[in-house]
Amino acid sequence: MHLTTCEATDMSTAVVMDHPGDVNLQSCGAGNSLASLEDINTESMANESSEEEEACAREEQINTKAQQSVQTESGATPRPDSLSLPPQGTELWTTCKDGEVKLRMGDSGPEAEAPVTVNQMFTTAVKLYGKNTALGWKEGEQWKTMTYSEYYKASRTAAKSFLKLGLERYHGVGILGFNSAEWFIADIGAILAGGFAVGIYTTNSPEACQYVAENCQANILVVENNKQLQKILQVQDKLPHLKAIIQFKGDLREKKPNLYTWAEFMELGHDEPDTQLDDIISSQKPNQCCTLIYTSGTTGQPKGVMLSHDNLTWTAFATSQDVGLTNADKSQEIVVSYLPLSHVAAQMIDIWITMKVGGASYFAQPDALKGSLVNTLREIRPTAFMGVPRVWEKMQEKMKSVGAKSSTVRRKVASWAKDVGLQTNLNKMELNGNMTRNPLNYRLAKRLVFRKVRKALGLDRCRKCYTGAAPITKDTLEFFLSLDIPLLELYGMSESSGPHTITLPDAFRLTSCGKVIPGCKTKIFSPDADGNGEICFWGRHVFMGYLNMPDKTEESVDAEGWLHSGDLGKHDQNNFLFITGRIKELIITAGGENIPPVPIEDAVKEAVPLISNAMLIGDKRKFLSMLITIKCQLNGETGLPEDELTPEAEELCRKLGSNSTRVSQIVSEHDRVVYAAIQEGINLVNEKSTSNAQRIQKWTLLDRDFSIPGGELGPTMKLKRPVVMKMFKDQIENFYKEVATPTTPDDPMPS
Repeated sequence: MHLTTCEATDMSTAVVMDHPGDVNLQSCGAGNSLASLEDINTESMANESSEEEEACAREEQINTKAQQSVQTESGATPRPDSLSLPPQGTELWTTCKDGEVKLRMGDSGPEAEAPVTVNQMFTTAVKLYGKNTALGWKEGEQWKTMTYSEYYKASRTAAKSFLKLGLERYHGVGILGFNSAEWFIADIGAILAGGFAVGIYTTNSPEACQYVAENCQANILVVENNKQLQKILQVQDKLPHLKAIIQFKGDLREKKPNLYTWAEFMELGHDEPDTQLDDIISSQKPNQCCTLIYTSGTTGQPKGVMLSHDNLTWTAFATSQDVGLTNADKSQEIVVSYLPLSHVAAQMIDIWITMKVGGASYFAQPDALKGSLVNTLREIRPTAFMGVPRVWEKMQEKMKSVGAKSSTVRRKVASWAKDVGLQTNLNKMELNGNMTRNPLNYRLAKRLVFRKVRKALGLDRCRKCYTGAAPITKDTLEFFLSLDIPLLELYGMSESSGPHTITLPDAFRLTSCGKVIPGCKTKIFSPDADGNGEICFWGRHVFMGYLNMPDKTEESVDAEGWLHSGDLGKHDQNNFLFITGRIKELIITAGGENIPPVPIEDAVKEAVPLISNAMLIGDKRKFLSMLITIKCQLNGETGLPEDELTPEAEELCRKLGSNSTRVSQIVSEHDRVVYAAIQEGINLVNEKSTSNAQRIQKWTLLDRDFSIPGGELGPTMKLKRPVVMKMFKDQIENFYKEVATPTTPDDPMPS
């Protein structure tokens, strides 16, 4: 039976349950205008409802079993095969969309901070900073801004529009587009209206968009432009819960029922009474889900990470305190929003932490990662900036390329200044920032070089430069440290609402990702003789669970409620955390040796600056091999790698004695000079290896670099190893055809 209710439903209660069995309730919101999207597969909806109920029943079964389990005598519980949760009160996790969790509260300190909802945090920001700029965006050559009062009012209007379109409690609003004011307003509007804010990567295929929209039972999808709209139109007949689509940039190329421009959408809720929205807002609890972050899905289908109001608001509070951000009543923090908002790091920094301190988020251009970011940085001059490693590497390459063309005198001055900068900052590191007075040569270097470099990058006001979301090389860290730009590492995951450990200006170590955020805890699970083990998290930033996936949640959260990260790491004597690998990425050779690939890959890239990406192979194999790409230029429109080398790579080739200017020349003509240089670098890395099993025996140069649109890199430019393994399986298999004669330093040329 299919029931359609056209009257406003009572949404004042905290929990709204779907009817079991064959009954499906659908709110028709704006009435007959939704007719074309009501032509849906009711059998599909019934199946989905059944799957959801099964997941919640499975969760209940797990928790009941856990409560009946006998506790072990020892305080140190081994990681269980099945989850045993504390028996008292609400559980620490749930996978049901309307579930509530027990918050990991403490008796004192940050963990004792009173829980608040997103609406409560936002209204506090409006009360304190209502007239301050909240958002900024560029129209033509002019920057436009919106105050906190206007931002909140727009978010409430969007929420009322969502409700009028039929958004149901605990259903998704998918947002597919580049960072913008509309993205933020749609996100918060969805939360205020009692739905889930769900970011969808702009690089997703139509099928990947369909999976996310279906998984979160999206009632509404918000898309940036016609390109993203077309993806949804291809799969809309497979989305039974979908009621409306909103395009927030550009004109609609054709009118369709239930398809709205942003202006039309906002008009829907403009004159709606506040009663229904206020009832929903007042019913919301800090321990309920409000946001879904979908994992990259490189090792299976993406999982919907359920984040509660408290996950977002408490993490914003604890992080802003830890890093010492300034509240806007004293001096306003400015950030540039450009990283994908479907990623937890961008959401936490650009939306929530910035809101907590009354900061302003300015939106970069959509082609930011293709070259325009530095222009935005120069115009906005942020006070804090987050860059993924590839962004910092690109800046490093550009500066090296410009430096190589400078006069001899300028090069010598720059070289001297960098030596002074590196040494001074390393001394500061050892003294934990407690250097009484900077040396004279440092002060001179700052005046002659460092200030000019910062100004050229748009970082002259930036007190905190962060890196995270993927591993960064020591070479890049030292390069920026030598220019008096310490890159402060963040470490965390979607399941920890973003950050877990942070490097601070007065507490950092090169290659460490810092110390745990106050109010959170880190445990190294099952450490080996060197102190290496799996990194586990505890705190109010730990997620609620994976939507409708109790078994997957069980795998991530142990009996005592610790989140197991899947990362390997250790603490030094001063409690700085160092990441040493990832369990799933760990290469276990045929001989049984465990080898983390990242340190070896980084060492090769450092030894051979021509190399852009390097991926180590060897799982279940008799020896290690490597796929290598050369630094090349990217197409400004598509973001795909081109054949031309970067200026830095060309310069390096010339220094080696090669005339190659294209990747194809090096690969197809087997440029002996370049190949010999790569082998020499690999030999150096091999000489430093701790065992023969860790030596790279064979390698090959690929004819194109890895990229986001190519599929080899994720949205934050992290290597997607399973994808690369499939793409280049023929080349990989070739490594192991002639196992009897692996390449050695005496036989330097790869086959």
